[in-house]
Amino acid sequence: MPQTPDPDPRSYREALRATDPAKSHARSLRRDLTPPERLLWPKIKRNQVKGLRFRKQHPMGPFIADFYCHEVRLVVEIDGPTHAGERRLHDARRDEWMRARGVRVLRIPAAEVFNNLHGVLITISRFAEGPEQDDRKPPTTNGHRDSIPG
Repeated sequence: MPQTPDPDPRSYREALRATDPAKSHARSLRRDLTPPERLLWPKIKRNQVKGLRFRKQHPMGPFIADFYCHEVRLVVEIDGPTHAGERRLHDARRDEWMRARGVRVLRIPAAEVFNNLHGVLITISRFAEGPEQDDRKPPTTNGHRDSIPG
C-alpha cells in the first residue's frame, strides 16, 4: 500500500496541530454523527478498507475532518444538504488549507452513502491508493457486488 512521503514528520504534525476549540468540538461531534456518517463509520473503522486506520471527527488546525487516515493523509468528507450555498465557500477554504499541508480530500455526497455504500467503499479504497485516483466519483454497483480491494 503506498504511503505519502514524510520527510519531516514533526513539521507535518505541527502543520496539522488542532486548536483547542476544534478538539473540544470534535469530541462532541464524535458522539453525534450524522446518519450517513453513522452508516459509513462501521465499514471503515478497524482497518477494514485496505488495512487503513481511519479516525472519525478528527480535528486538524481550526477544522474537523469527518474521517481521516494519517497513513495516506486522506480526509473523507460526507457532504449532506448543509454543504450547499455559503457552506461551499467554507468547505473550499478548508479543503485548500488541508491540501496546502499535504492532505488529500475526498468529498462524497451523503446520498451516495445511502444509495451506494459499496461503491463509496470502493472509491475510498481507490482514492487511498494515490493521487492519480483523485478525480474518481463513487462507482455504481448496478446490482452486483465487487470485492473491496484490500
